Amino acid sequence: MLEISGLTWALTIALVVALLALDLALAAMRPHRVGFGEATAWSVFYIGVAIAFGVWFMMAYGGDAGTQYFAGYVVEKSLSVDNLFVFVIIMTTFGVREEHQHKVLTYGIILALILRAIFIALGATLLSLFSFMFLLFGLLLLYTAVQLFRHRNEDPDVEDNAVVRTARRVLPITQEYVGGRIVTRVDGRLMVTPLFIVLLAIGSIDLLFALDSIPAVFGVTQEAYVVFAANAFALLGLRALFFLVKGLLDRLVYLSTGLSIILAFIGVKLILHWAHEDLNPNIPEISTPVSLGVIVVVLVVVTVASLIRTRTDPKAKAHAGSLRARKAAAEQERDGA
Repeated sequence: MLEISGLTWALTIALVVALLALDLALAAMRPHRVGFGEATAWSVFYIGVAIAFGVWFMMAYGGDAGTQYFAGYVVEKSLSVDNLFVFVIIMTTFGVREEHQHKVLTYGIILALILRAIFIALGATLLSLFSFMFLLFGLLLLYTAVQLFRHRNEDPDVEDNAVVRTARRVLPITQEYVGGRIVTRVDGRLMVTPLFIVLLAIGSIDLLFALDSIPAVFGVTQEAYVVFAANAFALLGLRALFFLVKGLLDRLVYLSTGLSIILAFIGVKLILHWAHEDLNPNIPEISTPVSLGVIVVVLVVVTVASLIRTRTDPKAKAHAGSLRARKAAAEQERDGA
C-alpha cells in the first residue's frame, strides 16, 4: 500500500476543487455556445494537467504506482465517453439551449465527483475488510458487460427514469427555462425550472455510472488515492470533451462493444485476483501493465473499426448502450412474440 500523506490528499482535492470552481465561474459569468477552438484548448489543458500529475506521481511514488494511475485514468476516460453519449441524449431530450449546456455539464461533473468520492471510500473500505468483495465486483462487471453488449445498439430511456418521473409528479415546474436559472419565483410561488430536472436526470445517470466505473478502476489498482485521482482528472476534462467530440460521437458505432469487452476483462482480472488471494496462490493474476495494454489496444481497434464502418456505411449510427432494454423495444418484442 502506498503511504499517501494527509497533505498530499488535501493538495490534490484543493487542485480538483479549484479547477471545478474555475469551470463553474466561467459558466456562470459568460453563458455562451462553446466553439471547437475553445473546446480543443480546454481539452488539451485538462489532458495536460492529468499527464503532468501522472508524471509527478510516478516520480514521487515509483513506476508501478504511476502505471496504475495511467491505467485507471484510461479506463475512466474511456467510460466517460459513454457518459457523453448519455449527456447528449439528455440535452436533446430536454431541449437544453447551447449557452446553458456549459453550466449543466459543470454541475453534472460536480455531482459525478461527489458520488464517486462516496463510492471510492465505500469500495476501499469493503475491499480492505472483505477479500470476497473482489469476487463480487468482478461478477458485477461481468454482468454489466453482458448487459451492455446485449443492448449495445440501444440508448437509455431518459424519460423512463424513476427520479425524473417522481420530480415531474411532485415538484412545481415552469414551462420555460427562465434563462439559466435552476429555481425561480412565479407570482410569488417558488418553482423549479426544467434545468433542475435535467440536473436530476444527469445525477441519477451519474449514480449508475459510478456503480460500474468504481469497480472497474479498482480492477487496475486498489489504492484509494489513485482511484480518486484517476476519476477526478478523467471527469475534469469531460465538459470540454463534450463540446469537442459532440459531432463525432455518432461515428463511434463500436464503442459500446469495446467498453463491454473492457469491463469483462477487468471483471475477470478481479476474479483472478480473488482466486489468487483466497483459493490458490498458484492461480495467475493479470498485471497492471498488461491491463493497460489490453485497454489501449481495445480502444484503438474500436475507434479505427468505427471510423471504417461509418465511412463505408454513412447511415450507421452509434448508440450509448443500455443496461436494460428500452421500454418501447421490450413491448415490441413481447408483441412480436
